[in-house]
Amino acid sequence: MSTREELDALNSKELHDRAVRRAEHHLDLKFFYELLETLPAAQAATGRIDESGGDIFRVRALVQDIFRTDEGDLADALRPFYIAYLLEHGD
Repeated sequence: MSTREELDALNSKELHDRAVRRAEHHLDLKFFYELLETLPAAQAATGRIDESGGDIFRVRALVQDIFRTDEGDLADALRPFYIAYLLEHGD
């Protein structure tokens, strides 16, 4: 199991990939549901206000967004979510 410091040292894409890979491997639907809940706030935090409000009503768009959350400012905004998940569940 990784420590918070080890996880925090990863870049945002590596952190995303590790969390998503772990969730996929364990069929952790709760992780993906919580990511969908967290995504609008992360989008708003990165200035993507237009995306944050409408996506909550478009499940298909949100599911597609999960796989686009591994780069740039959005990935950076989701770092605390990925770190908390990996610390709780291991990687």
